[in-house]
Amino acid sequence: MKILDWYIVKKFLGTYIFAIGLILAITIMFDVNEKLDAFLKAPLKATVFDYFLNFLPYFANQFSPLFTFIAVIFFTSKLADNSEIIAMLSTGMSYRRLLRPYMLSAAVIAAATYVLSAYIIPPANIKRIDFQNTYVKNKRVDYGQNIQLQVAEGEVAYMSRYDNIQKTGYKFSLDSFKDKKLVSRLTAQTIRWDTLHHWTVRDYMIRDFDGPRESIRRGTRLDTVIAMEPRDFLISANDCETMTTPELREYITRQKDRGVANIKRFEIEHEKRFAMTAAAFILTLIGMSLSSKKVKGGMGVNIGIGLVLSFSYILFTTVTSTFAISGYTSPLVAMWIPNFVYTIIGVVLYLKVSRG
Repeated sequence: MKILDWYIVKKFLGTYIFAIGLILAITIMFDVNEKLDAFLKAPLKATVFDYFLNFLPYFANQFSPLFTFIAVIFFTSKLADNSEIIAMLSTGMSYRRLLRPYMLSAAVIAAATYVLSAYIIPPANIKRIDFQNTYVKNKRVDYGQNIQLQVAEGEVAYMSRYDNIQKTGYKFSLDSFKDKKLVSRLTAQTIRWDTLHHWTVRDYMIRDFDGPRESIRRGTRLDTVIAMEPRDFLISANDCETMTTPELREYITRQKDRGVANIKRFEIEHEKRFAMTAAAFILTLIGMSLSSKKVKGGMGVNIGIGLVLSFSYILFTTVTSTFAISGYTSPLVAMWIPNFVYTIIGVVLYLKVSRG
């Protein structure tokens, strides 16, 4: 690392932090205006610590690729406008060498983005989403009907209805199969969730089948362990945002094994966290290639082109996510297609500017 490298890194990260701070200040103003009634109802402590303290990192991380791109365009255009890049290249420095501190800065942003999205923001989102459900608009899924899922190999559970407020399911059954033959069937009028996989069934009957023979056991209460919990079948749109990446990966695997179909949003969220990390490098390459030469019209032209490209990237990602949710493509392809396309754009622009 040379003095020049540190100079570019400081410019890059300083502009990135300044851009985030500016956008967040504007966001707070609009958010307060939009949710003023909710904030007046909620305690001040909950508004500040449960909502805003968790909302701001979430919002900043969601638009990190956009902030990265704007930061690169802005400070590189300024360097070019002041003929600083020309001075660097006149010393014999190549564009490849000039790109090194940019990529180092992008690596710092990418690492921070991944750690935040994978481990820090999901637990914080639990408080933020709970605040919104309580004071703004309740999007929680508290009821389910005709619930059926495979809780373990050879075991299928069914509930006619589940009330998450009472933590109680009604008309429950648990069928156990061996070699595709029914060997046991537990039925109960109600089943109540306690903690983790602990359930209590009431007014139950267990029928065990041994060939043509059948034995029946009855009771009023039975504490049992069943490998399911309410979040396995009461799925809200933003549940995926409350899980760390290891939890999300485990949840997706478990739900696929059970045959649950509506987990596209969880798969998209999982792939999105990795795709956003790669986006920092891709958009840095495009931004540096676009703005490293002085153009007629000043930095305004570069910033305009940069904004168009960055918003088109976000729009492209949104469209491909919709395709994945609709089942037209896989979440993996949907999240990485924009990165693939913009990598090609970045390489073409870089080759053009380095040869020019």
